[in-house]
Amino acid sequence: MTTPSTKTHRAPSPRSGVMEIAAYVPGAHKAAGQGKVHVLSANESALGPSPKAIEAFRHVGSQLHRYPDGGATELRAALGKRWGLDPARLICGAGSDELISMITHTYAGPGDEVLYSQYGFLMYPIAARASGAVPVAALEKNLTTDVTALLAHVTDRTRILFLANPNNPTGSYLSAEVVRDLRQRLRSDILLVIDAAYAEYVGANDYTAGVELVDAGENVVMLRTFSKIFGLAALRLGWAYCPPRIIDALQRVRGPFNVSAAAQAAGVAALADVAHIDAAKAHNDRWRPWLEQKLQGLGLDVKPSVGNFLLVGFPPEAGRNAVAAGKFLTDRGILVRPMSAYGLGGYLRITVGEASALEALIDGLAAFRQEGSHDKT
Repeated sequence: MTTPSTKTHRAPSPRSGVMEIAAYVPGAHKAAGQGKVHVLSANESALGPSPKAIEAFRHVGSQLHRYPDGGATELRAALGKRWGLDPARLICGAGSDELISMITHTYAGPGDEVLYSQYGFLMYPIAARASGAVPVAALEKNLTTDVTALLAHVTDRTRILFLANPNNPTGSYLSAEVVRDLRQRLRSDILLVIDAAYAEYVGANDYTAGVELVDAGENVVMLRTFSKIFGLAALRLGWAYCPPRIIDALQRVRGPFNVSAAAQAAGVAALADVAHIDAAKAHNDRWRPWLEQKLQGLGLDVKPSVGNFLLVGFPPEAGRNAVAAGKFLTDRGILVRPMSAYGLGGYLRITVGEASALEALIDGLAAFRQEGSHDKT
């Protein structure tokens, strides 16, 4: 029989770098003291999920005792049909977040560097540190990814370059030509991960999500998600298109049942409801310019965006700044996203939501601006 030691032992410690991670804080969905709220904080679909996806989700309810298809076979086939891709080169995950972590764990570790743009998605540095790698941010130019700056930060230790295109939270994007140039100038042993979560919202003729770059070589991966235009954020569903050798590596580290049966079924149904997807795109095409115009009319600094959100700058003065505006709106049940975690404390990110929510937002900000003007008299 083993007896407990009387020696003093230290408690288990996390691996070096883990405690340097600033935990990701998602957009708020509730406000203290408020009943119904307008949620414009998380870039969710203004139209919600397809009715067909909801029905598919409900149908799975009677089969909750069954394990899901570990290979997401039907979903990968539907994705391949929708975009003309080889299903064998697709991998699905519990949101693109899981795929970001999976890729980083597979291709970077202690002593390696993971490169990304200054205002890129916060999960990039989080995944890097969780893998023991060092996150490296390249400065942006006019809130847009600077390819020259990225390449200047490449070292012998660089293993992955994450490129959010379009970028969240800035709303900016790089043209297909610029991204192609980045790929051509990047060392072939560095993995370029194009995170195209907002691709379905982009109407610019010079934009592509990156499929052609994946097909052109062995060091490019394209990430996509069902959380945005498809309205399935609650189910956590993402996918990646990869070269065969990368798919082989990722399949070896992927959890055997990492995507739930409900997410797979809803994803297949959502892909089939083209009319719903088109309606979500049309809503964004109508209301994003409307929102931009109204915000500019209030004297706010609105950054151009190709996504389903706008980055909005506020004056630095106390009582009129972004923090004050965010609190003012929250107190009225209108939730937007503060940007201090990105180093953009002077800005709020606002989702292009339902019409009623956007109208309430503009009314709220007009009242806030009016109250601020009284403070100056």
